[in-house]
Amino acid sequence: MTTDAIWITEADVVQLMDLKEAIAALEAALRAEARGEAQNMTKTLLQYGKNNLHAIGGKLDKLVGTKTWTHTQGGTCPLLLLWSAEDGSLVAVIEAFALGNLRTGGISGVAADWMARPDAGVMAIVGAGKQALAQVGTMLAVRPIERLQVYSPRAESRQSFAVKLGEEFGVEAAACASAAEACKGAQIVTLVTRATEPFLTAGMLDKGAHLNAVGAIASDREEFAQDVFSRATLVAVDNLSGVQQLSREFMTHYASSGWDKVIPLSKLIASGRRRSGADDVSLFKAMGMGISDLALGAELAKRARERGVGRVIPQPKKQKPRLAGASARSAV
Repeated sequence: MTTDAIWITEADVVQLMDLKEAIAALEAALRAEARGEAQNMTKTLLQYGKNNLHAIGGKLDKLVGTKTWTHTQGGTCPLLLLWSAEDGSLVAVIEAFALGNLRTGGISGVAADWMARPDAGVMAIVGAGKQALAQVGTMLAVRPIERLQVYSPRAESRQSFAVKLGEEFGVEAAACASAAEACKGAQIVTLVTRATEPFLTAGMLDKGAHLNAVGAIASDREEFAQDVFSRATLVAVDNLSGVQQLSREFMTHYASSGWDKVIPLSKLIASGRRRSGADDVSLFKAMGMGISDLALGAELAKRARERGVGRVIPQPKKQKPRLAGASARSAV
């Protein structure tokens, strides 16, 4: 590929793609993964103090890419870089705040579409942070949700978030005093917190509930108790190797007993396995994976070129480095 690369801004991303389109792109990429046409780079994480440096990547069709960011107490700035898999030329640099919301929310939507009850009408959302809004939006995109039940530890946060959800989506949204209260009567439960100790137990989940556990993406975090696994008859993950290395919940349960009951979402879709009447709790764990970001990045780059969106940046040109000048001295 010899054309110039493009820089795609946050505003461009929002203009080019919505959540339903992201869900479709993600499922298509998962089917490609199941056919052996897409590969993940295992997620890499460096923890320093209360901060984390992340890197994920992969290959999809004729593109390879990596998304990297550092999550600090002061903020973050994620970027997705895409290159040609054929000649290594730069294809795009994509600002990845909105992309991350679409990817994280969208993958939960794909999972729920395959694993949750078709008639699910009540959703519990535990957590009111930056990713929570997209997690709600994606459930509304795939299920006929009529009521949202919100819990966050701070009363002010859960109340204001419930109001925001009602205004954003036009559905009933109630703030709840506890996670248990939020889960009562919910057919879908989503956990999107930074909890370091488990707060959700199996007894809080209604029979046949679907659980999306998407907040604990580092080994120092944990959202649900081990007894949830005893009720989970269908367990899927976005990326098995990422879960095996970074999910404390899953490592505690499966590291010694074996991972044969944990199904990558791509294989679940390829097999056609959906929730059956015999299933109790279904559990989906998302850690983040490169194929998800590549799926959205590839589609965004394609649409940007078709529509003339994005700022053109020239291909970097190699220059000979200065190797001798700094140390060369005249003889005295």
